[in-house]
Amino acid sequence: MKALTFTLIEQPEERLDLSGLTPVALAGLSETQVTRLHIGTSRNPAFVGDVFKVAGKDVNNIIFEGGSRRFDKVGAGLNSGSMRIIGDVGDQAGRRISGGSLYIEGSAGDHAGSCMTGGRLEIKGNAGNYLGGPLAGETTGMEGGILIVRGRAGDYTGDRLRRGVIAVLKGCGDYAGYRMIAGTIVVCGRTGAMPGYLMKRGSLLFDRRPENPSPTFVPCGKPDIAFASLFDRFLMDEKIMNKPLLGSKPGKYGGDNAVSGKGEILFRQRDHLRSE
Repeated sequence: MKALTFTLIEQPEERLDLSGLTPVALAGLSETQVTRLHIGTSRNPAFVGDVFKVAGKDVNNIIFEGGSRRFDKVGAGLNSGSMRIIGDVGDQAGRRISGGSLYIEGSAGDHAGSCMTGGRLEIKGNAGNYLGGPLAGETTGMEGGILIVRGRAGDYTGDRLRRGVIAVLKGCGDYAGYRMIAGTIVVCGRTGAMPGYLMKRGSLLFDRRPENPSPTFVPCGKPDIAFASLFDRFLMDEKIMNKPLLGSKPGKYGGDNAVSGKGEILFRQRDHLRSE
């Protein structure tokens, strides 16, 4: 059975709310019913049929051919099946995913993966600010699942992360791991200022020593090498990376000592690269 495919006719003139175009939301609807769904956000909102040509019937395998930075909430609430977007998307892509997989072949806006509880979200390009983080007024961010950005992420990556794994493979902006409660954030490439600021627990894993850590993080001895080795294996098994991240002798900072001080920053020490 052919995947349910939404082919972009032309770039939309308004921001679109695509949260209703997921496998569970579309189950049991005919093609005609799908084309009549409202997705626009203006006073006279657009219908699906105004923006997309619809084909295919496999609702558990959804493809968007063509993207736009005006595609907001793509895959929001996804709990099963798979979705693939060939192009860019807007804000809140994959918000509150609890299962299934969402693959974005372009870049995403702010709050991608916001408050995920499960499933897998992978972004081939870049992501905006507050990756995995909560919206204003929410007290926790991502609580499960795997969130991968193959490009670069903006500021406040993993804000209020509580559980799950976030991996950013070409660097991120300031305040990575801001207000972290627990969970794990992996960053390859350069990080901005103050990683781990106000984090309570959890782990930040870097492929290099952070350049501008908070002064309330301090060196704290040797890390648990077994954890570093096991997590390197996890990253390769999940096809997030194709080589070890931390190596055999990672360095470690503990903090943030401005709060509970039970978090950690582990980093690959460049001094040992030649010896491994």
